[in-house]
Amino acid sequence: MRRITAGLFISLDGVVEAPETWHFPYFNDEMGQAVGAQMAAADALLLGRHTYDTFAAHWPQQDPADPIAKIMNETPKYVASTTLTSPTWANTTVIGGDAIAELARLKQQPGPDFGISGSPTLVVALLREGLLDELNLLVHPIVVGAGKRLFDEGSGQIPLALTHSATFSTGVLNLTYKKA
Repeated sequence: MRRITAGLFISLDGVVEAPETWHFPYFNDEMGQAVGAQMAAADALLLGRHTYDTFAAHWPQQDPADPIAKIMNETPKYVASTTLTSPTWANTTVIGGDAIAELARLKQQPGPDFGISGSPTLVVALLREGLLDELNLLVHPIVVGAGKRLFDEGSGQIPLALTHSATFSTGVLNLTYKKA
């Protein structure tokens, strides 16, 4: 059975939007190792449409010798989207229609494990349906004040169990949860 894991940068007030505007002052070797380990644990990327568009505009333009660019560009990518029909980023497969039902089906088949980077709407939908096996939050010690939050009001309860925690020297908390 395939696993689906997700990793998100998140502020103390729950903002996950535009981490490139607030995340980098907290990035260090500790965080780099944690993010690298998460990327290495997945055989395929699973992305929502917005994150796909952002990544597809960025990563193919990066130096192919950059190890992260190499991983991002060469790893098989799956995009949950009802509107994307012709992906331009290499190694991309579109999961159209009822993406949740299709991912539930794909999880039962042999194949690569999926890692989600960003894509908070998809992450919450998978959590709600019990399809997300692991949620890794890198909680940054900053209140952003505005932006998309991981959990909107009315998201409902989603019980989780903490399986790992660490505090980086920058004050970032590395928290890993699984389904309770």
